[in-house]
Amino acid sequence: MGRTTRVAPQRRHTLYFLRYARHTAPVFLDTEVDMSAVEAHRDAAAAAGTRYSRLSYVLRSLVPVMERHPECNAAVGTGLVPRLRHTPQVRPKIALDRRVDGVRIVLSAPLPDLRGADLDIVQAELERLKTIPVNGSSQFRGVRKLNRLPPRLGWWMFRASMARLSARPQLLGSVAVSSLGHSAVDGFHAVGGTPLTLNVGRVRPTPVARGAEVRVAPVIRLNLAFDHRIVDGAEAADILTEIKEELQAPEDRRDHRVLAGSEQDRR
Repeated sequence: MGRTTRVAPQRRHTLYFLRYARHTAPVFLDTEVDMSAVEAHRDAAAAAGTRYSRLSYVLRSLVPVMERHPECNAAVGTGLVPRLRHTPQVRPKIALDRRVDGVRIVLSAPLPDLRGADLDIVQAELERLKTIPVNGSSQFRGVRKLNRLPPRLGWWMFRASMARLSARPQLLGSVAVSSLGHSAVDGFHAVGGTPLTLNVGRVRPTPVARGAEVRVAPVIRLNLAFDHRIVDGAEAADILTEIKEELQAPEDRRDHRVLAGSEQDRR
């Protein structure tokens, strides 16, 4: 026999967000990225005693692209006459897989403004978010409050918070990034409630053609969801292309401090 239960209170914030996100107009783009340069840098860093996640490279590549497309770094308000509020900040929102009181939930939290941040700063911010306790931390105070309220009042408060365009970067970030690369997921399509949402799949060995030569390379699939109320397809395509180019850039465009340190150690 089956049983009927109420949705766990720990998941109410997710229901509010999904109801809110229905107002977006998402369109999805996909590309594949050769991660050979990233993997080489990660291996060299690991040999020198420093660990970087692949998500850190994705974030560091995303930030300068967002700076080059300021019109896409905006919050949109609903209403008879839609309003846009642009921000110079680039604050990626990260989705986190956590457990609260035994219930597995998804939490999201915006990182600080990452303009000018190097790989070490990005990695440190990711580690900080992943280790923050849900109960008792100021980072998730708003989520805890929403989940304690009766659903009707909780939805009203969530909607009222989202109506404040000036507060949107602090609540939802200015761009969303979600990764399922730890699992057997090649790619997926999700909407993060921001003008752009970048979805990251796993790295997998894939035949890659370079002229007449075919070799096996580490490849990831990137999906970009864009809100068509704010961003048009041509610019979204440019953004995804530029993120790909940043990730595939030669090592002389990356942070070489770890590699230089490793080379000195060998001497």
